[in-house]
Amino acid sequence: MNTHRKSLRKRARTQGFRARMRTQKGRQILSRKRRAGRSVNIKRSFS
Repeated sequence: MNTHRKSLRKRARTQGFRARMRTQKGRQILSRKRRAGRSVNIKRSFS
């Protein structure tokens, strides 16, 4: 039985693309991922 109830909305607000773009350090994280060849974009929306 899974005791951890994950909230996709809370996760998106703290670790999502727009949360990263909000701060300078978050933008650095995204640019590092892009340099490594990762695609960083919004996969789906949580409403």
